[in-house]
Amino acid sequence: MKSDLSVIQLVLDAGPVVQVVMGMLMLASLMSWTLIFDRWRTLRRARLAADEFEDDFWSGGDLSTLYRGIASGKRKVNGMESIFEAGFREFIRLRKQAGVDSRAVVEGSQRAMRVALTRAMDQLESHLPFLATVGSTSPYVGLFGTVWGIMNSFQALGDVHQASIALVAPGISEALVATAMGLFAAIPAVIAYNRFAAETERLANRYDLFSEEFSSVLQRQAHSHG
Repeated sequence: MKSDLSVIQLVLDAGPVVQVVMGMLMLASLMSWTLIFDRWRTLRRARLAADEFEDDFWSGGDLSTLYRGIASGKRKVNGMESIFEAGFREFIRLRKQAGVDSRAVVEGSQRAMRVALTRAMDQLESHLPFLATVGSTSPYVGLFGTVWGIMNSFQALGDVHQASIALVAPGISEALVATAMGLFAAIPAVIAYNRFAAETERLANRYDLFSEEFSSVLQRQAHSHG
């Protein structure tokens, strides 16, 4: 490829509007990749933490001991652990109150777990709307830059007596780079969003299933102490 048709040169030779469009797309792509790596690490940690906690929870150990270890504050609690901590803390608090029957104790624990579940899902779903927005709008932003660049290229033909492909080819090439950059920003964002959304949904189902199972455990304990 000739040096004057290199991508960098095409960007530098583009008009101001097309350059602004390209700059926006480059920034969107950079932010997308930053969030992609961040979400990948976050979801991976959440999945591994859920696996580890479920092993501890179903190992047959004392739940009070497990709760004290989590509530000690020695490490940050997220995901499934936060649901367990919130539910068991409310369970202990209500059970110590006089005049509160076992049904009210379990219902209070369930409410606390639903709040913790909502907060956990908010953390997992953070930044996913941005990836969806980049994936859906970047091609159109790039197309706008392309249309604008081509329009300027053809308007320039009015200043010459003899038009030729060689005259407008550089301008059209500059404009088409905007479309390519739009696709470059959009495709990874769409793939990442679909994958992360599916992974988030799987974790949400695991959290919800654990909440139901833990509610059954608390219900048995509440009746046994009732």
